[in-house]
Amino acid sequence: MAMNESIIEKENEKPILLFDGYCNLCSSSVIFIIKREKRDIFRFASLQSNFAEYLLRKFNSVETTPDSIVLVEAGEVYYKSKAALKVASKLKFPWPLLYIFIVIPPFIRNRLYDFIAKRRYRWFGKKQQCFVPQEDIQHKFLSE
Repeated sequence: MAMNESIIEKENEKPILLFDGYCNLCSSSVIFIIKREKRDIFRFASLQSNFAEYLLRKFNSVETTPDSIVLVEAGEVYYKSKAALKVASKLKFPWPLLYIFIVIPPFIRNRLYDFIAKRRYRWFGKKQQCFVPQEDIQHKFLSE
């Protein structure tokens, strides 16, 4: 798969959050994050995009299912609760306070994360097509 070089270069510029583009909860969470960023910090891509597939393959990711958000930052890949907490730490106050939950062992944090993730479609619904950002925020989304 040939990727657009400008998109590939963007992976090194800013943290990239990969999310399930069909999930209403996930798409709403992306909008929530965009509205609460301290600065223009994050870039986003749907887990169903070619870019996400490329990025996950590049980092030899074994967790490629849409049951988890994935944060790629500074050459590191974070999943599930760790990804969510790292994102929260970069938002406007009071959201960085949530990072205190990093002290809870991952197997406990991720159990709660998985509980919600497995029920997200039932509780929040699923889109018929992948999330399409409004024009004013399209520059934040990486896709190919």
